[in-house]
Amino acid sequence: MKLSLAMIKRSVRQHEKRLRFIVAGGINTVIGLSFFPMLLIIYPWFYKNYMIALIISQIICTIIAFFIYKTLVFRTRGQSIFREFYTFVAFYFVNYVMNIVALPALVKGLRISPIYAQPGFTVALIVGSYFWHSHITFKSGAQTG
Repeated sequence: MKLSLAMIKRSVRQHEKRLRFIVAGGINTVIGLSFFPMLLIIYPWFYKNYMIALIISQIICTIIAFFIYKTLVFRTRGQSIFREFYTFVAFYFVNYVMNIVALPALVKGLRISPIYAQPGFTVALIVGSYFWHSHITFKSGAQTG
């Protein structure tokens, strides 16, 4: 079976939202994985107070991620932005609570640098976030492609 340009275009259209999610996830991952260590490196005070840096980076990165997913991936309109933001944040809040408990255990218990320990949580977050956001946060009959 030959792969034609028309077949490729049809496949891209069929999976467009998933492809946009992957691109948005890549952008958010780069931002999220960069912001935390940048705080630790640029402001040495944060290295000793890495939990404060974690909370600051999570708040800022969550707000950025919300707007990237809303505008780039799911493109919802006619929705309550407050409801969407609330359900978006609810997903990340649960992950952040687990992160806040686990990061000190990894850093102090296993003696892993916070710069390396933090990315471990990103993998589970990426997988779960697509399903949560597509079925709960941005679920609507008013969605556009």
